[in-house]
Amino acid sequence: MDSWNRAIMDKYCKEYDVGIVAFMPTQEDSLHGAELTGSGLRIHTNLALQDAELNPDSPVLRIARAGETLRGPVPGDVHTVFVHNHSSYRPVVTASPRHPEMFGGRYRRLTLVVQDCGYHDGIRRVLFGTGPDFWLSRVLLLDSMSYLSHGQLAHPLDRLIMVDVDDIFVGRSGIRMKPDDVQAMLDSQSRLRQLVPGFTFNLGFCGKMLHTGSEEENAGDDALLAAADQFWWFPHIWSHKQPHTFGNFSEIVHQMTLNKQFAEEHHLQVQHQYAVAPHHSGVYPVNNRLYDAWREVWDIRQTSTEEYPHLYPAVQRRGFVYKGVRVLPRQTCGLFTHTIFIDKYPGGRQALDDKIQGGEIFQTMLNNPMSIFMTHLSNYGNDRLGLYTFESAARFVSCWTHLRLRTEPPDRLADQYFQRFPEQRDPVWGNPCRDRRHLSLWRMAEDAAVCQRFPRLLVLGPQKTGSTALFTFLGLHPTLLASRPSPDTFEEVQFFNGNNYLNGIDWYLNFFPVPNNDSVYLFEKSATYFDSDVVPKRVHFLLPDVKLVAILISPAARAYSWYQHQRAHQLSAALRYSFYEVVSATNQSERSLRQLRNRCLEPGKYASHLEIWLRHFPPSQLLLMEGDQLKDDPVQVMQKVQEFLQVVPIVDYSRLIEYDEEKGFYCQVLAGSGHTKCLGSGKGRHYEPMEEQASQFLKRFYFSHNIKLNKLLKRTGKAVPPWLVQELSNVPGG
Repeated sequence: MDSWNRAIMDKYCKEYDVGIVAFMPTQEDSLHGAELTGSGLRIHTNLALQDAELNPDSPVLRIARAGETLRGPVPGDVHTVFVHNHSSYRPVVTASPRHPEMFGGRYRRLTLVVQDCGYHDGIRRVLFGTGPDFWLSRVLLLDSMSYLSHGQLAHPLDRLIMVDVDDIFVGRSGIRMKPDDVQAMLDSQSRLRQLVPGFTFNLGFCGKMLHTGSEEENAGDDALLAAADQFWWFPHIWSHKQPHTFGNFSEIVHQMTLNKQFAEEHHLQVQHQYAVAPHHSGVYPVNNRLYDAWREVWDIRQTSTEEYPHLYPAVQRRGFVYKGVRVLPRQTCGLFTHTIFIDKYPGGRQALDDKIQGGEIFQTMLNNPMSIFMTHLSNYGNDRLGLYTFESAARFVSCWTHLRLRTEPPDRLADQYFQRFPEQRDPVWGNPCRDRRHLSLWRMAEDAAVCQRFPRLLVLGPQKTGSTALFTFLGLHPTLLASRPSPDTFEEVQFFNGNNYLNGIDWYLNFFPVPNNDSVYLFEKSATYFDSDVVPKRVHFLLPDVKLVAILISPAARAYSWYQHQRAHQLSAALRYSFYEVVSATNQSERSLRQLRNRCLEPGKYASHLEIWLRHFPPSQLLLMEGDQLKDDPVQVMQKVQEFLQVVPIVDYSRLIEYDEEKGFYCQVLAGSGHTKCLGSGKGRHYEPMEEQASQFLKRFYFSHNIKLNKLLKRTGKAVPPWLVQELSNVPGG
């Protein structure tokens, strides 16, 4: 970092007490005794180290527990160590050189991670001489953030874990549990409760598979049933069939009912309103039949999956709520149906131990406040890898951290999860056609053409800018197919905003026809999309390649048009108040007036809304249309739209639309009749000019927003419309 930027950063850190965490980069050439500029701290680089040890007196430690020495090589080929004799520096982690002769035997212990108390220059730091791939570095990174932020970036030390055991009674002979395995599971559960209060294995059952193994394995089934009150239980499907493959709702209900009868007959404690679908089918992508059947038969209120939003990476898994069922994120742990024998484990025992001792399983517990681990019946027979894995992981966490592990039943897990992450309640739908695994679990994929039914173009609005006219003109093109009208919102689907979004993508796609060839361009128009804060993110997740069109007119003219539109629809507030009274209303005004004011004014803050869209989409996918040009010269505008979409063929719109003198706007030409078909009486209304007081108010109100819009358009290479040039040239008075 150059001296000027370094000085600015240092000044900021000192004034606001901001600490610094830094990982020292590996040097191409070894440095021995080099001093970090202005610090009094010397470094030695490219060293091989071993036997790392935490300093028990370091105030940085919070999660990390000092005690034993981590024997063996420090992961990574080369590291940096710090040599210091100033009271500002204190070791956090020390290690021994693998080749002590490099220092002539002078150093038996070297500082690998150092705390800078800030006495030297007023800035507190934690400096790492090893990379973030070392598991201990990841723990200490969290501790450093907590320490340097005075606890503001610290999360609670509690970690909730639950272990599901899927597919009880399911599996071919040779991989199932025997009576000794059942007893071993009970013994392990008792030991785990010493480390993880409340720990109880959660068993998922498919009743049809009972007694389908060898004689000894059938005895194992009986042992599980005899100890049923020692475990929690949750239902799969009776026959382990994937829900998305069922032909109708009644088939799923029948299967669940059989499993419920089995549970009642064998006194299984199915008491936490929790279920898991085989292979996660129907949970995500969602299958309405599954959720409805769960509620009808079992009154299920929570489930879990590792598929939302994708199987990998695990750190991005989230929860959501659908049809009253709370879906929790589920974690894998390196154990799958085929993981039975340690000598067949990919990479052998060491690979599994690495996942437990600082690797994937440990990191899952470290970074997630709640972890639901997926395992299978086969992991608990034969070599009993499930028992080994979780006992070893709990002991490792207890040995090296202050984390407090405990287990809660799934209904309480769901309570706590969504109390902590309420923003995750609403799902964000992804496109199953872009995820091979999701496509295989999606019921609608039975239709081979379903992936062609997603729209490729969205007309965003905003309202009263000409979006309905554009929608009509687009529909005249032979390769542009519009969404079917919604019975609730007329020609608009309005999927991405409001409650329609919670109906899911199956509901959405039913509004689109099946295209008969690849050149067909499906589109929809919902004029309320433009100014919604949540719509851009939702659209990006489902339609990342979609083309977007927004129409901009003078925001003052748009606001006045909306007011007049509401008067025509007999809205009480619009009839009772003048336009000026509406736009100048305050937050103390009556609710109906405030609502009308906001719908008049908010959509016209164009720059603010476009910035949100441009966080999710590149400017190349967005066409900004000049509304006055669409009204006065739609033929030329439609030429631009066709070029933007790259549709084939390019159509001469002068043959499809013409100006209607009586209506005062362009209308569709009816082929062979010489007549036109125009939009309804609600379009193209004429009304009195805007009152001067309101006009001056809106000039002042929108001036700063228009300045931002002008800058945004120039930054993104978009044309500046004439109305914006004119409004910026007229500086409003005080």
